[in-house]
Amino acid sequence: MGVSRRHIAIFGAAGLVAAAALAGVAALASADPGGPPGPAAALSATTPPPTGVVPSSRATPSTPVPTPKKTTGCGRRATVSPTVRTTDVEVGGRVAGYGQEGDTDPLPTVIAARPAGGSWLAWLGTDGRVHLGRLDCDDRLTGKPTTFTGIDLQDVQADSGGGVLLLTRRGSCGSGPLCGGASSPCNTMHMIRFDDSGHQVWERQVTNLTGGRSGYDDGARFVWWYQHHGRLATDGRNYAAYFGVAITVQNGRCVDIHEGDRMQVVNAKGALVPGQGDDFEVGCSHSWTARIVWDPRTKHYAMVCATDNGCRIARPSPYRTVAAGTCDGTLFGGDLVLARTRGYWTAWSQGGKVRLDHFTTGATDKTVRTAAASSHPHLVTLGTGRMLLAWASGSGLAAQVYDSGTGKVAGARFTIGVQDHNYQALKAYPDGSAAYPAAGRTSTSIRVARVLPLA
Repeated sequence: MGVSRRHIAIFGAAGLVAAAALAGVAALASADPGGPPGPAAALSATTPPPTGVVPSSRATPSTPVPTPKKTTGCGRRATVSPTVRTTDVEVGGRVAGYGQEGDTDPLPTVIAARPAGGSWLAWLGTDGRVHLGRLDCDDRLTGKPTTFTGIDLQDVQADSGGGVLLLTRRGSCGSGPLCGGASSPCNTMHMIRFDDSGHQVWERQVTNLTGGRSGYDDGARFVWWYQHHGRLATDGRNYAAYFGVAITVQNGRCVDIHEGDRMQVVNAKGALVPGQGDDFEVGCSHSWTARIVWDPRTKHYAMVCATDNGCRIARPSPYRTVAAGTCDGTLFGGDLVLARTRGYWTAWSQGGKVRLDHFTTGATDKTVRTAAASSHPHLVTLGTGRMLLAWASGSGLAAQVYDSGTGKVAGARFTIGVQDHNYQALKAYPDGSAAYPAAGRTSTSIRVARVLPLA
């Protein structure tokens, strides 16, 4: 059952209301009153968040993130037409399954390019651990994987000295009480810095549950049962996490739990960078499919969300509409990439039809209505001046290359022969290729599909 068809009960202090979930997250938390969006929707850049926010837990001792070095990576041979290479990676333990691919379900696997060549591949095991392994230029596992405590996996990004994982851990709800509805586990989101051997250097919580604050305390920002997926981006020294978050707001003698998104920046030593300029406590609300990219041309992080606040694809904090949508349960964001010259392209879907929209600071200035029929498109940079759109089609993915300047189709549609997942991402590589981690042939393997560079 897909998330767009799911119905969720919405509880309020005054009673129980049933409503269809908008993209699986437009429904309020179980303690949120029915009717129009309440306090959470007002928590944007123009309205301060509830008071009482305290810093996250201290980072453990660290070493700085090295300045990225220029490298050619693996230098895979370019092809005239799109060519896909698929590799089965045996990881030696059971990998979490796809489940129903809902926006509240755990993500099985993520991948990132190593600047020196190869990849970091991370996966969620059925053993309650997040595993991390290094792949060579042929996408073969090398060395022994390392493991980290985590109940959900969000993303991985890499640099010349290692990289950062974004994952979820168990937290504490405290006593509450909720104004209505049933309780659910309160969890935390963390960045985990690892070195080039895959071993942990430091960790930093990017939610705000500490020894003095639990999930059901006023001002808490934590991970609850609903949409919390997130992505990472880096400027080469700092890392930014943009993710869905639960928002606790005092309501008399009880608390309501709302939903929005949050962006936090962490420096090379594992410390939060408050006031960085792009970070915020709450941006879009309600929010789903939060996407982020670092733009070296503007020296800022750019972000988009799908939101029922105006039913649109929007830039957060402050709200700026990129593309207008409809709150009918079929509005989903895809991915966000840099355009060839200035601005960005974002893929999104309404009514099962995929669009590409170009924008710079706010509203779209060009819309491409593609032939793709999907609710969950993927978009990734594919070398200089190109981007790759992919979407579920039959038992695999269909894919189409576009010019990242004009938005025009570049070549014929082709097939990527691995199973799609609604919320997993294609990742770009410095040699102009792109990789996608997918379910393997067995429960202990992962299939890496690589679109080779184009000449």
